Amino acid sequence: MATTILRKTALTIAAAAATAGGIAGPAVAAQAAPSTKPVVQVQAERKPGGERQLDVRYQAQDTFYYCGPAATRNALSVQGKNIDQHDMAKRMGTTEAGTNSINDITPVLNKETGKDVYKSVEISGAKADAKQAEKLREDVVRTVDAGRAIVANIAGTATDIDGTAHSFEGGHYVSVVGYRDGGELVKIADSADPNQASYWMTTKDLANWIATRGYATS
Repeated sequence: MATTILRKTALTIAAAAATAGGIAGPAVAAQAAPSTKPVVQVQAERKPGGERQLDVRYQAQDTFYYCGPAATRNALSVQGKNIDQHDMAKRMGTTEAGTNSINDITPVLNKETGKDVYKSVEISGAKADAKQAEKLREDVVRTVDAGRAIVANIAGTATDIDGTAHSFEGGHYVSVVGYRDGGELVKIADSADPNQASYWMTTKDLANWIATRGYATS
């Protein structure tokens, strides 16, 4: 049984909860529509004011427990890679309980990107401190500027800049595919619901969303 901060189950929100915004008990997960895979094109260009967005070939997760494989697949798509989610799931040991840890995702990112390009970063404690939030901001800017995306293991509820709450009390994986305002705001690609495929969030809120877990960054 996993006991470390990073060794936690990836996704435990019920399908009904995902669409209704509610929360269910553990061992069930958010059901995304597997047959609908809209492509979200984002311009990979640097803009004034410290902004950059990567070109994401977005897919919703194929199954209710594939948030880890889907987030990894979406992250790798910004490098022009098109890898099947089922292949991702096999490589990271995903089961109906989800993907166990960011440490199971980082090796897959390195296999596709290059040896030791990605590393896992832990945000310990129930809330990110200022130093951890600043490191996340720096990691996002550096990684996105290099043309790569971050994969983050999150848990709990966070609110985007439009006021929409995103709840994954048991855990979830998302990709970070852009930033603006010098990295104070980050763009999330979320495989759980194609109707909310992407949204912006403050880096501080993302850091708190990651707290007790971790993220893969280059």
